[in-house]
Amino acid sequence: MSVRELVVLGTASQVPTRHRNHNGYLLRWDGEGILFDPGEGTQRQMLRAGVAAHDLNRICVTHFHGDHSLGLAGVIQRVNLDKVPHEVTAHYPRSGQRFFERLRYATAYRETVTLTEAPVDADGPLARTPGYTLEARRLSHPVEAYGYRLVEPDGRRMLPGRLAAHGITGPDVGRLQREGSLDGVTLEEVSEVRRGQRFAFVMDTRLCDGVYALAEGCDMLVIESTFLDEDEALAVEFGHLTAGQAARVAREAGVRHLVLTHFSQRYTDPEEFERQARAAGYEGELTVARDLERVALPKRR
Repeated sequence: MSVRELVVLGTASQVPTRHRNHNGYLLRWDGEGILFDPGEGTQRQMLRAGVAAHDLNRICVTHFHGDHSLGLAGVIQRVNLDKVPHEVTAHYPRSGQRFFERLRYATAYRETVTLTEAPVDADGPLARTPGYTLEARRLSHPVEAYGYRLVEPDGRRMLPGRLAAHGITGPDVGRLQREGSLDGVTLEEVSEVRRGQRFAFVMDTRLCDGVYALAEGCDMLVIESTFLDEDEALAVEFGHLTAGQAARVAREAGVRHLVLTHFSQRYTDPEEFERQARAAGYEGELTVARDLERVALPKRR
């Protein structure tokens, strides 16, 4: 059975707390695992969350600030220690190549796994698989940063009533799906579009075009809300978003499930992020992320 869910490994911003580890997020997408922004302590959080090195197929780093990347060294070494049998691909800003290399080879270890480096230096598609297209968009932060987006190809849902009306049953249904028409009946006449699911991951950034492009029409948006609205001036200065700003993006982009994360240690009441997001007019599903939480992607409409 396919699984599509977000496993939250850490939710702190620059400074971890007793209750929040540095960033780390695993997206389970059917049979693949995509690890986003492994901050310090991610390897241990994976253990606590029941995530194995074998679960990882891609690693996506938005930028090279420590709370988003210091865990790379441990994760990469664990992938090799466990002799993961498949290729693992790493995406990260090309401008941070020297940081990636330093983290990849921070200490001595035996390389046993094919780790493919696929740096990002422009907006657009990064990889296409049968299950999704992975895209990147430039964000606005003091260092070069990119957000990521998965788009599943649209499919078609067969309509039993229309099939029956045309007398199409059994193996002929599969033939019609493969060939596009059968005895003068087209696939479009007996089916409807099944919209592919969409997921976006947006970390450290001010409001910019890239944020909206990534969020547009998403079933789930994981987005930083480092500050509360009363500290918007700090958010702008340091290249971050507030809870209200993130929620307004989600509202305008038609996001179905909004996941807020990357919280400053200055705040002690997580419910205030939810209150401000609702005050900004977002009415969809809303999660204020907690470490080790699992959040399922919404069911198809």
